Amino acid sequence: MEKIRVILSAELLVFVMFSIAEAPPSANLSLNFYDVSCPSAELMVRNTVRSASSVDPTTPGKLLRLLFHDCLVEGCDASVLLQGNRTEQSDPANNSLGGFSVIDSAKGVLEVFCPGTVSCADILALAARDAVETMIKIFSSKGLSLEDLVTLSGAHTIGIAHCSAFSDRFEKDSKGNLTLIDSSLDGTYAEELMKRCPAGASLSVTVHNDPETSFVFDNQYYQNLQAHKGLFQSDSALFSDNRTRKQVDDFANDQVGFFESWGQSFLKLTSIGVKTGDEGEIRRSCSATNM
Repeated sequence: MEKIRVILSAELLVFVMFSIAEAPPSANLSLNFYDVSCPSAELMVRNTVRSASSVDPTTPGKLLRLLFHDCLVEGCDASVLLQGNRTEQSDPANNSLGGFSVIDSAKGVLEVFCPGTVSCADILALAARDAVETMIKIFSSKGLSLEDLVTLSGAHTIGIAHCSAFSDRFEKDSKGNLTLIDSSLDGTYAEELMKRCPAGASLSVTVHNDPETSFVFDNQYYQNLQAHKGLFQSDSALFSDNRTRKQVDDFANDQVGFFESWGQSFLKLTSIGVKTGDEGEIRRSCSATNM
């Protein structure tokens, strides 16, 4: 699998790129890895993400989810982009992943200007970073423990979900209608979800993760949890569990604090299982290993 050589952090809202030097795995981190080999790498990825997001506002959520699935399975090695049998993409659990075309587009541009230089793993990490930056561009300020879990769950402030992803909160009665069986979900919100996702709804039907500010990366997700409007059962659990409830309340009342924690937890996430030095390869195409 590929190496990831850029590690992303943030001070409030401005994300800063770091990299792992082209050296043995124990090497220290250094700044601006592509400054010499491909000075415009970040700009090209950022422009690709912004262009795609302007056409499809669900793009940022897709890119964030794509990165999470990549990093949490085999480490941040872009293996989720590989196509074919017995790949991560072929796993039914990943059927709803999207954003692949954005990564392919960015890779295509980079291969023209900096052939064989920028890894797909780095492109994916940069694209996910820029996806968040795209969502919060109206702000100008600078900004995987249990705490990281609460923080990274905040990614549900944007994006969409298929009805099947939260169907376990309902059951079908004898007449074929859905009824709410999860008392942790707000009744009015549940009614809205059942209207959007009735029994027998098409597999293509989706709802927004955040019913309030679905296209803005903000702290509304945590306010939704306080109002018992977490879309997934795992979301609601963060508010009902005494170990995590205080952090939910803190983030709901402090957006800057959420952004600061997001930067720190995002750095941890994109450091999982990184490949450095002679490990991995820089693929010519993100969807296949080099021959």
